[in-house]
Amino acid sequence: MSAQDFSSLTRLFPDEVLSHSLVADIALPGVDGAASAGTFALITLDNGLDHRRPTTLGPNTLVELGEVLQSQRERAARGEIVGVGVTGKPHFLAAGADLSAVKGLKDHATGLLMAQLGHYVYSMLHDAGVPSFVFINGVALGGGLEIALNANYRTVSTGAGALGLPEASLGLVPGWGGAYLLPRLIGPANAVKIMVDNALNNNRTIGGAEAFRLGIADALFEPADFLEQSLLWAARVIAGTEHVARPHAVAEPLSEADSAAWDAAVERAKAVVEAKTGNAAPAPGKLVELLEHGRNFTREQAFAAEDAALAELMMTPQFKDTVYAFLDLVQKRAKKPAGAPDPRLARPVTKVGVVGAGLMAGQFALLFARQLKVPVVMTDIDQERVERGVAQVHAEVDKLVAKGRLGADAGNRTKALVTGSVTKDVFADADFVIEAVFEELAVKKQVFAEVEAIVTPTCILATNTSSLSVTAMAADLAHPERLVGFHFFNPVALMPLVEIVRVTQTDDATLATAFATAKALRKNAVLVKDAPAFVVNRVLLRLMTEVSKAFDEGTDAHTADNALRLMGLPMTPFTLLAMVGIPVAQHVTESLHTAFGGRFHVSANQQALIDGGKKGLWEQDGDGGRHIPAETLALLSFDTNPVTGAELLQRTQDALAQEIGLMLDEGVVAGPEDIDLCMILGAGWPLHLGGITPYLDRVGASQRVNGRPFHA
Repeated sequence: MSAQDFSSLTRLFPDEVLSHSLVADIALPGVDGAASAGTFALITLDNGLDHRRPTTLGPNTLVELGEVLQSQRERAARGEIVGVGVTGKPHFLAAGADLSAVKGLKDHATGLLMAQLGHYVYSMLHDAGVPSFVFINGVALGGGLEIALNANYRTVSTGAGALGLPEASLGLVPGWGGAYLLPRLIGPANAVKIMVDNALNNNRTIGGAEAFRLGIADALFEPADFLEQSLLWAARVIAGTEHVARPHAVAEPLSEADSAAWDAAVERAKAVVEAKTGNAAPAPGKLVELLEHGRNFTREQAFAAEDAALAELMMTPQFKDTVYAFLDLVQKRAKKPAGAPDPRLARPVTKVGVVGAGLMAGQFALLFARQLKVPVVMTDIDQERVERGVAQVHAEVDKLVAKGRLGADAGNRTKALVTGSVTKDVFADADFVIEAVFEELAVKKQVFAEVEAIVTPTCILATNTSSLSVTAMAADLAHPERLVGFHFFNPVALMPLVEIVRVTQTDDATLATAFATAKALRKNAVLVKDAPAFVVNRVLLRLMTEVSKAFDEGTDAHTADNALRLMGLPMTPFTLLAMVGIPVAQHVTESLHTAFGGRFHVSANQQALIDGGKKGLWEQDGDGGRHIPAETLALLSFDTNPVTGAELLQRTQDALAQEIGLMLDEGVVAGPEDIDLCMILGAGWPLHLGGITPYLDRVGASQRVNGRPFHA
């Protein structure tokens, strides 16, 4: 193939944000006394924009990179260069394929061309005529990381904070070499962790140190002199004085041990996909198929299979839905929250107070200290609780250091920032105080009354309530304008959503500070009205109460718990119930029942489980199955009106359509897109379903219940 073969593709995207391939000839430092190891062609990918616009890989960008690589191959053949390398503009190698371009592909033929273009360009890096290198200086996701995988050698910066192959969660597969190359480079088990586990776990990424430990990169350097050290290392490799060991690599043909490891990794991948998606999304299954069938493929056979898989997936409705969910919502709407005031109104936060020293308070303290790098002080009612809470935070920091996710010096600095006290006087100079106390209105009102008497007039008061009225908390404050809801989701470090709750009195400076603080914490904030349970918990509890109602009416547990599998939710309702905690779910349901009546069924069986000291319904069998223990079953009582799984699925769909329709009528959020965003970021709603409201449109629930779709 040649660049001309892709001209019909590049013409489709005249407005692509082009990332140029800028070439500089570098005289490599000498090795073993030589004046120079020779000339090295360094290609820098740069879209000419600042750090807010990452480098992406559209068709025109790829063609230009291919032309530059072809030129370097010709120079290599003439003996003009001894090596070629690729790096990126500050903070980025490349953030993957340009999804705006990919979603515009209208037919299978153009989809296939897009897939083949990536392989055509990257293969020139693999076979450059001289040793090829990629210096991973920053973000390397999807096709960005696959550039590196196709090179002969790789270095990575300790400051590179987001590396991964998230395609399975985006409706695609790592189809520019990733599915074939990664398991052979780092072993199939580690590859499954990167391509399947991490991708289906909120697109979790890894840092540079982890990439080096796994064997994705051959050398690890600090950011301050990363390029200089990478070039020096490349010079030694080219000169033959640097031995590159790859202990995790899998040799071909596969040995008996490697074949067994490959089989085990594939089976584990199947189990993860089943658990995370219920096999309702085509892309993760297609990736597992590539792994399973491609274990003995040649490079050419594997790349052809990747091309076919990408072309097929690009045309699926699930991919289109994923692009809406990921690109339009997570990447765009989340960055510009609806209703957020002018960010210039935000006040600086130089010290944070946390009321409470329990587990949730500790999560807050660690997050604020790590991300804001400001002093954080925790308070509680006695010294023992304070010391225990601070010690738990310090222990969590030590775990991060032990895992290599935080340097030793950074760990010591973080621990020094977190202190405790039995008196709230330590909040006198705080700019932001958040409560993490028992979920009872009177308790929270008392806390804020005490804190308000101590803090400065401009200090923000924030509540993490999940269901109580923020307006009621503000009622007796002297300065209610500085109170805001700031609702995190558990686990705090991992869940990316914060629901910011504005009451009537909340002023713009307070709200702007709340949004700025959420952004500094690397969270996505959505503005919500002060309504019972806000967004995520209200929608989730409507779903869960429909299931618990069917169970109480006599539907067997297996049917009730698995009726929603086609939604591809990250866990079943009864599993979620056990994770949240039955008492917590029951408390919030009772609040919603008080506010909205019979739409929220208060389960007598759940109360019986609480009274009986049970933490969940299911108990694991020795063979991996589940059953309800006899002593648990003896606590429960049922009516005689069971429903089928299909009936419960439709009943739940209709209930969700009704509840979301009412929430929009009440003005809880600005639009259905914010409901979708909250459910994706706060509840793990699957990206392949395109958001909860498009899903309800697609299955007809919104039309059945509300007489109109949520989206035109």
